[in-house]
Amino acid sequence: MKKPKKPGDNISIKTKKNESPLIVEWINSQTNLMDSIRYLIENEVVANGIRNLQNHIPAERQNEFLIANHSNSKRSEEAPPIKEAALWKKPEKRIPDDDIDDEDIESWT
Repeated sequence: MKKPKKPGDNISIKTKKNESPLIVEWINSQTNLMDSIRYLIENEVVANGIRNLQNHIPAERQNEFLIANHSNSKRSEEAPPIKEAALWKKPEKRIPDDDIDDEDIESWT
């Protein structure tokens, strides 16, 4: 088991030898890489809580959406973020309305 990290501890990350050019370009465009990664983590935690992403994302991911929406010119700093880039996120199972009762609703709040 790996040693748990504490605030102030160092972490190291390494890119793959065959890393996507889009990933490398994103990394190189950050002025503060750790703060950018922290922002992504904060958004993941707000959206989905604390979880091991390796249990929820496939090892192989398709980047067609990113490639299709990536232009050769740099995105403007004012450009809104792409919100539909969660290619690996499976659609949530919809519960038919007649299968929801008041006890279910109370447990959600």
